[in-house]
Amino acid sequence: MISDKEILLAARSALSEFPINAVKVVPVSHSENHVFYVEGDDGNAYVLRIHRPEYHSLAELQSEQVWTQALLEDGIDVPVVVKTRNGDGYTKVAFGEEERYAGMLEWVRGEPLSAQMHRSRDPADRLRKFSTLGGLIATLHEQASNWRMPEEFARHHLDVDGFAGEHPFWGRFWEAPSLAASERADLVTFRNQIRTALQCFSGQCDAYSLIHADLHAHNVIVSGERLHIIDFDDSGFGWHAYDLAVALYHERHSKDFDAVQQALIEGYSQMRDIDELTVASIPLFFIVRSLASIGWITARPDLDRDPKQRCEELYSDARANIPSAIAASGL
Repeated sequence: MISDKEILLAARSALSEFPINAVKVVPVSHSENHVFYVEGDDGNAYVLRIHRPEYHSLAELQSEQVWTQALLEDGIDVPVVVKTRNGDGYTKVAFGEEERYAGMLEWVRGEPLSAQMHRSRDPADRLRKFSTLGGLIATLHEQASNWRMPEEFARHHLDVDGFAGEHPFWGRFWEAPSLAASERADLVTFRNQIRTALQCFSGQCDAYSLIHADLHAHNVIVSGERLHIIDFDDSGFGWHAYDLAVALYHERHSKDFDAVQQALIEGYSQMRDIDELTVASIPLFFIVRSLASIGWITARPDLDRDPKQRCEELYSDARANIPSAIAASGL
């Protein structure tokens, strides 16, 4: 395993390829990427990301930047790319015994929308913030649905196969070794049920385009009047219903869930029409999110404090809710 010192050396090496004289480099997070907060001697702040090698190809990483640039041109507040000294979006860097791609973005000072939600003691204010989040998601979907992307654009698909095929994007969740054999057998059943439901959904719903795929309130930075969307690392082609489910996922057991969902949908509807099937299928995509999370944790057990307990919780949640979720969708 690569040491913290080696990780920092890799970050310093990557930074040498960008037109930034870094005076401060601080690790921020580690999930798919190693992320660093960087301050330059120009007083500006930046984000350095060293990417997990098997998650995206260079073409897919470049396509992420192509999309965010198109979003910026349409007035949507998203990350601004910092090019290398050679004008490239990414540079290669030695990372232990392998090579990884590293890219930089401008840092936006502020706080996550989720922090404001948790701090607010006014239920009406909480609902207004979910309405705002719904409007942001709609704006993103509207741009993606009407954008003519370049022919060479490459990004993963979160479709039937992407969620429940032989090799789902976030891993074969039904093989989670931390779960009991009987639980894994249940997950095989859930996978088949989800696959059938998504095949039906695919035939009835055309609300499918590029999506953010992780657009919850923690990935919206509030800076004064600015609402800045971050972390497009999971973005790809998918159903709009999945984006909505992700935004609501951590609220699904809240006492005011119905009001929260209504606020999100109303905010969305003010910016873009939404069909009844998409709304009805949100609980189905909660299950999809839970199963995908089991796959994600199984592939990255070192990134969770207690991966076994977390997988058991996700399994139990899926087991308890899959019948009602499929019934609610009408699929």
